Amino acid sequence: MVPASVHLPRILRIGAGASETLVDTLRELDLARPLLVTDPYLAQQGFAQRLLAPLVQAGIRCPVFADCVPDPTTDSVAACLAMLQEGDFDCLVALGGGSSLDTAKAAAVLARHGGVMRDYAVPATVASGLPVIAIPTTAGTGAEVTRAAVITDTVTQEKMLCMGLGLVPVAALVDFELTMSMPRRLTADTGLDTLCHALEAFVSRKAHPFTDSIALTALAGISQHLRTACDDPGNRVAREAMMLAATQGGIAFANASVTLIHGMSRPLGALFHVPHGLSNAMLLPEVTAWSVSHAPQRYAQCARVMGLAQAGDSDAAACEQLVTGLRQLTVDLDVPSPADWGIAEEDWCASLDTMAEQALASGSPANNPRIADAADIVTLYRRIWAG
Repeated sequence: MVPASVHLPRILRIGAGASETLVDTLRELDLARPLLVTDPYLAQQGFAQRLLAPLVQAGIRCPVFADCVPDPTTDSVAACLAMLQEGDFDCLVALGGGSSLDTAKAAAVLARHGGVMRDYAVPATVASGLPVIAIPTTAGTGAEVTRAAVITDTVTQEKMLCMGLGLVPVAALVDFELTMSMPRRLTADTGLDTLCHALEAFVSRKAHPFTDSIALTALAGISQHLRTACDDPGNRVAREAMMLAATQGGIAFANASVTLIHGMSRPLGALFHVPHGLSNAMLLPEVTAWSVSHAPQRYAQCARVMGLAQAGDSDAAACEQLVTGLRQLTVDLDVPSPADWGIAEEDWCASLDTMAEQALASGSPANNPRIADAADIVTLYRRIWAG
C-alpha cells in the first residue's frame, strides 16, 4: 500500500475571534510586508478595514487589492499580480470566499515562478509561491486548507484546476463570526459545496483512513446544521458548525480528492457563470444516484452518518435513502434547475460535448467510484436538464 500524503497549513486557528490573531500570525511566521487580497463587497462593508486596524496599531503597512471577482479569471489574477509586483511584499493575506483565496494563491505562485496560469493547470504540479494567510468569510469552499485553485481562462472560458503543495496556505484563520451576515442563497450554496467535498472525499478512489474520519464528521455536522444556518442566520451554533464542517471538508478533499460532481460542475461555471457551490448542488443528487451502485457500503455509511438511514437498514436501502435525502435537501434549499437559473436549452445542448470534455480534463472524474466516459457525462447532463 502506498502511504497516504497529508498536507495542511502550518498554522490553523479555528473559532470565534481567530481572524483577530493576524498580527500574531505574521510575527510567528516572520512576515512583515503583507498585501491584503479581497473583493469589492468586503472592502465596502468594512470587513477589510476591521481586519487591518490591528495591523495599523502594530505599525504594519498593508496595502489592499480589492478587485477580486467571482470565479476568478486569468485577467483578475493578472491585476492582483501587477499590484503584487509593484511593491516589496513578502506575503499575501486573503480575505473572502474561495474566489479571493484562489486569486491570492494564484498570484503568489506567479510572483515567484513567472509564466501564465495555464502552465500550472493539471497535470502540472505547483511549487511553493509567496506565503498566503487565508481568512475565509464563507463556510463552504475549504480553500483555506486546500492545495488547489480554480482559475478561468479568459480566452477559452475553461475553468483550470491547479494543484500542488505550493497552493496550501501557510496559515488559515477560520473565524465563523465572519460568516454571520451571509445571505441565505450563499449559505445554502456554500454549505452544499461543503457537503459535496465531504461526500466525494469519502467515496473517492483516493480515500484513506485519515480523510475518512474527517469527512464523516463533516457530513454529520452539515446534516444537522445546514438547514438551521439557512433559516436562522443569527444562530451562532449552526454558523460555527458549518464553518468547522467547511474546513473539515476542505481537509478531506484536499487529501483524498473530489470526484465526478466537481468535474462536471466546473464547465457550468466557466460556460454559464453558475456559482461553484450552486453548480455542485445542481449535480449532487443525479450524479450520486448514478454512482452509488459502485460503492454501496461507502455511500450507505454516509447515509447513516447523516441520519438518512438506520444502522439496521441494508446498504441498498441506505443508498436509496441517501439519494432521496439529497434530492429533498436541494428542494428545501431552493436549488434551481439549470433552466430556472436562466440557461437556455439550446445553449445547454450545444455545449454538452464541450462540457464533457472539460469535465474529463479536470481529472476529478477518474476518482469516482463509477468511472464515466464522455458519453456517460453527456447523458448525465441531459438527465440533469430534464430534472
